[in-house]
Amino acid sequence: MLPHRYRVSRIRQETLDTFTLELRPEDKGIGDRFKPGQFNMLYLFGIGEVPISISGDPCRDGPLLHTTREVGIVTQAMRKLHPGDTIGVRGPFGTAWPVEESFGNDIVLVAGGIGLAPLRSALYYLLAHRDHYGKIVLLYGTRSPEDILYRTELEKWRSQLDLDVHVTVDRATGQWRGNVGVVTTLISRAPFDTQRTTAMICGPEVMMRFAVMHLAERGVRSEQVFLSMERNMQCAVGLCGHCQCGPKLVCKDGPVFRHSDIEPFFGKREL
Repeated sequence: MLPHRYRVSRIRQETLDTFTLELRPEDKGIGDRFKPGQFNMLYLFGIGEVPISISGDPCRDGPLLHTTREVGIVTQAMRKLHPGDTIGVRGPFGTAWPVEESFGNDIVLVAGGIGLAPLRSALYYLLAHRDHYGKIVLLYGTRSPEDILYRTELEKWRSQLDLDVHVTVDRATGQWRGNVGVVTTLISRAPFDTQRTTAMICGPEVMMRFAVMHLAERGVRSEQVFLSMERNMQCAVGLCGHCQCGPKLVCKDGPVFRHSDIEPFFGKREL
């Protein structure tokens, strides 16, 4: 329950309302190892605490990376931090993307908006162990071209011959000449073997529900689909109950769930 003190080493503006914090521990004895899909609780002294997925590379040592949007008091205050400022970190917490148990499979990553951040750590892992997988497909959708995260990295990934990257926007602006439409429209023509595919999805719940439906139409079974359910987490250790989803606690049983395990109550707001 006690946070460790970290120093902000860099703040990178990703889009108009989204930024990435690079954090390094004050205590050199603190390890920064984590699994793809896990999250930390970031604490600003005197203001509050929020859960944010770790979006860095789990295969390399370096600063902790957390990408978040300015949506509340805590994240708005985080955006005003400067290099050298102190922040509290608890974690890592939660379940991980099934990157190891998916050896030999095709991998489909479906990201909506800031949902690309929790999936980026999984993609780093997949690329670091590229020989263990078949096709790797990233389907990413945002509201507009101005909202695209990690633009430089996306261009780098798109240039790799062993990785399929498809980006779409809800509305085209400026010089955009790419796909237009919601990200789920990309699933029908994505190149993967439905019988040996692992799908990993992160984004707004309505988008994830439709992604599951489109994958099912392609023949991908519920057991092959994994979702990141990052909602209402406050304590991260299963004490407060704010993140309960049916019989599950997102902070302890998730945030990554196999769809077949939560299918009966997934998408039901009252649960």
